[in-house]
Amino acid sequence: MEILQTAFMQRALIAAVLVGITAPAVGIYLVQRRQALMGDGIGHVAMTGVGLGFLLNASPVWMATLVSVVGAVTMELIRAYGKTRGDIALAMLFYGGMAGGVLLVNLSDTGSNANLSSYLFGSLSTVSDSDVTSICVLAAFVVLVTVGLRRQLFAVSQDEEFARVTGLPVRALNLLIAVTAAITVTVAMRAVGLLLVSALMVVPVAAAQQVSRSFAVTFVLAVVIGTTVTLAGTVTSYYQDVPPGATIVLLAIGAFIALTALAAPLARRRARVAETVAEQCTLEVPGSRTGADEATV
Repeated sequence: MEILQTAFMQRALIAAVLVGITAPAVGIYLVQRRQALMGDGIGHVAMTGVGLGFLLNASPVWMATLVSVVGAVTMELIRAYGKTRGDIALAMLFYGGMAGGVLLVNLSDTGSNANLSSYLFGSLSTVSDSDVTSICVLAAFVVLVTVGLRRQLFAVSQDEEFARVTGLPVRALNLLIAVTAAITVTVAMRAVGLLLVSALMVVPVAAAQQVSRSFAVTFVLAVVIGTTVTLAGTVTSYYQDVPPGATIVLLAIGAFIALTALAAPLARRRARVAETVAEQCTLEVPGSRTGADEATV
């Protein structure tokens, strides 16, 4: 295939697959916790890390990871301990992160607004070998946490008080979710961009929830949807010369709409099956009694 013959597209497809796996894998816990927009906030904070990378001539991916982790931990602490002023503190953190990134990039010798645009909206064609290595390492950590600790993370995401009673380290697990979300943002920023990464963390999960009722099936289906749309968006951007990040997000929204339309007939079918089973159970009980009565006579 032509698309596989160019080195930059090989790197882009590898990055797309890893993003498609990691974003929904951590997004499902954020959706369960009703923190669907947390990825968007972390994306704003990560801008400062990108700016520091350009200013210090360091890797923007690793600097964004460091700053994102600090920002995510701060957000979690504000959520846990913040009272009436918590939302204001978060807003200042988000806007300060974005403003700091723009300022630092323009202060650097190598950075510019053009460089910043590729991190804001994604640019798979500029993914380097070092970026792929960084993304692979970070993605491995995300998969290890989200799959290896899925039972504990699910318990904390569903009911913190119950998880605390059962002896789980709730505070540590909450911080781990926040750190994993921050790392996922930096993994995905080269593919969909910091401004759109939250959509890829949430929309595949929301789409999977339309046709699934169990956590395990939703997890797997969300990852399948995420991987499919990232690959399809990457291929489309190559042949049609359109922005990959926007294409990927629009395809994810299209998958959500399609599965939502499919969910209605599935729900009616489940209702008919449940009604049939209930009728059969009702008929079997009187029948068994009649047989017992006849045997007695």
